[in-house]
Amino acid sequence: MAKNSGRGRKSGGPSSRPTKPLWRRIVRSVFIWGAALGLLGAIFLATAVLFTMRELPSYSALKSSQNGQMIVVRARDGTELVSLGPSYGRWLSYDQIPQVMRDAMVTVEDRRFREHIGVDPIGMLRAVKVRFERGHFREGASTITQQLARNIFLNNSYSWTRKAREAVLALALERKFSKDQILELYLNKVYFGGGAYGIDAASRKFFGHPATGLTTPEAAIIAGLVKAPSNYSPTADMQAAIGRGNVVLGLMAKNGVISQDEADAIDLSQVKVAKEEGQNSVRYFTDWALPQLDLLLPETNEPIEVWTTLDPAMQKAATAAIDNNVPKGTQGALVSLDRDGGVLAMVGGTDYVSSNYNRATNAVRQPGSAWKLFVYMAALEAGYTPSDRVVDEPVTIDGWSPQNSGRSYAGEIDVRTAFAYSKNTIAAQLGNEVGFGTVASMARRFGITTAINTQPAMVLGTSEVRVIDMTRAFAEVSAGGTSVEPYGITKVTTTNGEVLYQHKSVQGQVLVPHYVAAGITDMLQTTVATGTGRAAQIGRPVAGKTGTTSSNKDGWFLGFSSGITTGVWMGRDDAKAVRGLSGGHAPARAFADYMKVAVAKRPVEEFDTKLQLPEWQLEPDDEQLQGDPDDYYYTDENGNLVHPGTGTQYDEQPRYDDGAVGPGPGPGIPQVPDYGQQNGAMPPPAANDDFLNRATGRGTAQDPGLRPGQGTGVVPRPSPSPVRTSGAY
Repeated sequence: MAKNSGRGRKSGGPSSRPTKPLWRRIVRSVFIWGAALGLLGAIFLATAVLFTMRELPSYSALKSSQNGQMIVVRARDGTELVSLGPSYGRWLSYDQIPQVMRDAMVTVEDRRFREHIGVDPIGMLRAVKVRFERGHFREGASTITQQLARNIFLNNSYSWTRKAREAVLALALERKFSKDQILELYLNKVYFGGGAYGIDAASRKFFGHPATGLTTPEAAIIAGLVKAPSNYSPTADMQAAIGRGNVVLGLMAKNGVISQDEADAIDLSQVKVAKEEGQNSVRYFTDWALPQLDLLLPETNEPIEVWTTLDPAMQKAATAAIDNNVPKGTQGALVSLDRDGGVLAMVGGTDYVSSNYNRATNAVRQPGSAWKLFVYMAALEAGYTPSDRVVDEPVTIDGWSPQNSGRSYAGEIDVRTAFAYSKNTIAAQLGNEVGFGTVASMARRFGITTAINTQPAMVLGTSEVRVIDMTRAFAEVSAGGTSVEPYGITKVTTTNGEVLYQHKSVQGQVLVPHYVAAGITDMLQTTVATGTGRAAQIGRPVAGKTGTTSSNKDGWFLGFSSGITTGVWMGRDDAKAVRGLSGGHAPARAFADYMKVAVAKRPVEEFDTKLQLPEWQLEPDDEQLQGDPDDYYYTDENGNLVHPGTGTQYDEQPRYDDGAVGPGPGPGIPQVPDYGQQNGAMPPPAANDDFLNRATGRGTAQDPGLRPGQGTGVVPRPSPSPVRTSGAY
């Protein structure tokens, strides 16, 4: 019989080996799988680089390729205004590029250029470290090779896919070309702003000579442009260019390219910048309009034609109007809008070459009395009419006492006259009555986008505004109180005529009732006819308003005629006082000079100033219905009969309930006065002849503030409006 062979077997065989800890197995698995995935990734990357390298164009092909998009900007009549696009200088070989230029570019853009393989892991880690330490990226991790790949083959839209493709292309470029070739390509193709591609084009544009003659200060300025060409352009902002250039010089000294003493001895303010030729005020308009293409079009690099609203003849007249009227040492700006909001002309300064800062769209300045447009519209909406009587007298609101120009007071006048002669005290009273917040809300309603204060002095225009926003507000008044949106591009096409974008007109929203727009137009017309804006007369109906700030720092005139609205501003960039500057002089004359040309081919249009008042404004006051107070009685709120002339109260008045006469005389119930014919007494007349004459307009003297076509449609009130004095505020 067989015995159990396992009885004497010793333990400790292979099946009884101790199991390894779980964490060691996890680490081992992660290591193995990580290595495998890393190996697969390396193989995939190497394959991608290899195939990309094979597909790369030859070096000569890359040299001949061009970047940038050609844009032809056309006026409203189809004529070419300006052609914008890439500008290329002469191609410079590596040896022809000054050493200082090569060193400056490598120092500021990629100081490890000679060590990395196309991408710089150390630079990436450094950028990530800064990101965690400071909360944002202060330096990029893209190498010169990556930037070259992006400029030639890709676009600037940020995505992880684009970054991955950029890295693969950079690695392929480094495998196919030498470092010197890559740097040569980069320096001849990188964009330096102003349409200049490559260092030779940049040198000629900014300094007026070929890049072969670049000095160290000039090289520092050009090298600093790559980060943000529009911000650091020496022709746009020399101080910004100098600041960036000094950063580059500091980096060059730190990296041993130049000595610290040499860097300290360089004064970048002494660098001479070349004057640009062939620039004019049209560029203010194109600088404002063309950035809108980013919102209007899908991304495209093909040549396009941009058709605009600009009228060449009007633009020429606008430029001449500013140049011929602006006081010496000051700047001027003008914006002119068609009735649908199309920009007909735009001038952002007196000289685009010396300063391309657009004062028409970017500068914010105090509008002075031009702001009263919103004050008086708020008052009209609250129930005032141009013919209402007010009192021009000293007034104090919360410790603030406004003064009129000349420190004189006219006494009792109508609202129309107060506006036409820009009475500050009346504006203050009206603003206080309707509420300063209401005035601010009215300005917001009419397109003012800048901050608005609600202190009492705000009624005199202490809040800063843009010229284009104020012009838009007046255009909306011209449009009968409906919204107007300024625009400059009508359509965009390819060179083959394919329409990529077409502007569509939109019905404007109603901003104020028609009677408010009619009333303010009435007053604006009076301002030009007899008030502070007489210099803006052009031989046809004009409505407008002057504006002058304290110490004559700003002068404004804004107005409209025949469907064209124009705003003019003049002043100094440093906001210093300008002797003799006021809205009724130079700005109003510039407005007139321009508008005579702008409206020459348009029919004369009379303004709609007929006040179709709402029912609640047409209802006369109770007291006004009673005629002469000595001729009749009326009842108070308790039903008691009162004699207005004496204030006597008649207790013999019966009480009424639901229109029924109460019981006859009795205890505590007085007898009704008998106006019947039995005792010969007759009730007083409902209205006397004087009242009827005033109510119907018979025998009423012509208002001296009215002119033909202005306010003639105002519905007459039953009696003269009560005088509004400062006591009511």
